[in-house]
Amino acid sequence: MKAKKIFGIVLAGGEGKRLMPLTEDRAKPAVPFGGHYRLIDFALSNLINSGLTQVVVLTQYKSHSLDRHVSQTWHVNGGLSNSYIASVPAQQRLGKRWFSGSADAILQSLNLIHDEKPDIVVVVGADHVYRMDFSQMIEAHIASGAQATVAAIRQPIGLADQFGVIEVNPATPDRISEFREKPGDAVGLADAPHEVFASMGNYVFNTGALIEAVLRDGERTDSSHDMGGDIIPDFVARGEAGVYDLQRNDVPGSTDRDRYYWRDVGTIDSFFEAHQDLISALPVFNLYNQEWPIFSQQLNSPPAKFVRDGRGALGTMIDSIVSLGCVISGAHIERSVLGPWTVIGSGSEVVDSIVFDRVQILAGAVVHRAVLDKEVVVEAGATIGVDRNRDLARGFSVTESGITVVGKGVRVQP
Repeated sequence: MKAKKIFGIVLAGGEGKRLMPLTEDRAKPAVPFGGHYRLIDFALSNLINSGLTQVVVLTQYKSHSLDRHVSQTWHVNGGLSNSYIASVPAQQRLGKRWFSGSADAILQSLNLIHDEKPDIVVVVGADHVYRMDFSQMIEAHIASGAQATVAAIRQPIGLADQFGVIEVNPATPDRISEFREKPGDAVGLADAPHEVFASMGNYVFNTGALIEAVLRDGERTDSSHDMGGDIIPDFVARGEAGVYDLQRNDVPGSTDRDRYYWRDVGTIDSFFEAHQDLISALPVFNLYNQEWPIFSQQLNSPPAKFVRDGRGALGTMIDSIVSLGCVISGAHIERSVLGPWTVIGSGSEVVDSIVFDRVQILAGAVVHRAVLDKEVVVEAGATIGVDRNRDLARGFSVTESGITVVGKGVRVQP
């Protein structure tokens, strides 16, 4: 039997308002994560590791940083195989308008599908942290006979009001009977009444069915033109939507601790918590799985360096991730993630924090429970995350849980 031709689409046009100010100058998928990664690296790594060789990234909102990252990082040697990962901005092919939703992004980009003529289209979001072998989901989709298949992760029923929830009939557990957005009265699964299926925002479609669906949706005036809110319910109403339980997915190198990890990092709190998942001795999400690597840009940088300060005082580093190019002199770092080329001076203290690239934290400064965007300078003796009211008075964002966020390029004075 001739192998099916697979085409990948990454939806990367999200604005990410809830991640402000980290998205003030970049698209959400371009936000740094875990030291030297970007959020989009997780989706692209999963697709490449799954064997997809033709992938487009649909961009729109403040996309320069994202477009540059994709072009510089994600080189696929095409040659005779016609392999590529290409960033495609909104082209306004259907008139002088931008994408009005994720489904409209695909509608306005149907030329990409027509050009490649795939049998199957895989559509994924660009801003979740997880590992998944899409080849296994594609095989299940083909075997099921469904026109559309939605990837689902099991979540406690008490969290159902935070997700798009997939309900199934026990008699046909691989078919979706109803797709509900953040229900307050969700019904538990037959084999686990305390759990529900939450949509992961990853889909597999038969190509013709996807084209017909977005064309139908484009003609509707009452649609929000959203993949999860409009396209999938349309397939459900037609009895053509299947569900793929992530528990069926066996990623090489995964462990019982991180096998079914999936995190939506759409808020500052969830972004912060996802970083905490990385740094324990037995991490909830393991960046060091060599059988299913997460790829990113390989910086031409020296190794990180830890030295005594000018007085010979030792620093300490506990449960933290340190990227290439960092220099730490006699400072205390604990439960933190440091981006490339971070410099931390004598007597400084960085605890429970996320630091992006090229940040300077000078002598005696204190940073607690904070996120510092790139090129922030924390002057000697300055504090962040110590006095909430002072942080707010200086114009910093502070979440209800007490996470302080300092925007790109800010200079923090004592």
